[in-house]
Amino acid sequence: MNSKQLVELLKQKLTNPAFTWQHDEKTDRVRLHHKVLNKGMEISLPEILSKYEMKKDKAINEVVYTISQTFEAMEQETQGLDRSTSHIYPVIRSTSFPVKSNEGHDLVVTDHTAETRIFYALDLGNTYRLLDVNMLIEMNVTDSEVKEAARFQIRKLSTDLKEDHVAGNIFYFLNANDGYDATRILNEQFLKDMQTKIEGDMTLSVPHQDVLIIGDIRNEAGYDVLAQLTMHFFTTGKVPITSLSFIYEDGDLEPIFIMAKNRLQKENKDK
Repeated sequence: MNSKQLVELLKQKLTNPAFTWQHDEKTDRVRLHHKVLNKGMEISLPEILSKYEMKKDKAINEVVYTISQTFEAMEQETQGLDRSTSHIYPVIRSTSFPVKSNEGHDLVVTDHTAETRIFYALDLGNTYRLLDVNMLIEMNVTDSEVKEAARFQIRKLSTDLKEDHVAGNIFYFLNANDGYDATRILNEQFLKDMQTKIEGDMTLSVPHQDVLIIGDIRNEAGYDVLAQLTMHFFTTGKVPITSLSFIYEDGDLEPIFIMAKNRLQKENKDK
């Protein structure tokens, strides 16, 4: 499948007459605009084609779902959805994630680690919309109010875990499928509670937005398993974040590289 064929396939699956399509062949991106809402979004075709190679029709269905939910969220906003701060949550993204909205407004962000940033989302039920500075004006809230509300909301999310034992190490998986799984890495009290039960090195991994992996690494083989786990999740997730893991100690996150022959090298923070 090539880019032109992909665009035609998406048009067949997204038949809303309000949509207009503009394919920029130089950048290989599509601008999808909703004439009624007067809002739009951009789609990177190479990213979809890459996922199609691995996941076939499932990748196309995921893109169609994401586009549909995005425009549904935009429609809900125009209908006056309650925008109180009780609907605001933080979300984790990679540092390569765009810091401007599709409309060109600056998104609300906070630095997190060398690999990750914190964005802020208005929860809309089945989906959410990342907040930009223009939306803060419309909602009549400040940047600090949004960030404080998000920190409060994160503590309300469930922290149920699944547990797996591999080669003498323990791995805990948080996968609530609510769009905020990786966000739990910001729940400091939860992490402190986990640290009290971990006997080896405590690691945290957010390979994509829909999982948080907590490792109790008790031997060198555990790091090899961790590397394989994170890379697998990173390559299969809808919204990849980072294939690196972090050592957690007393509130600090240290990105780590897992090298060949079971050697561990901590990332130089100054780089």
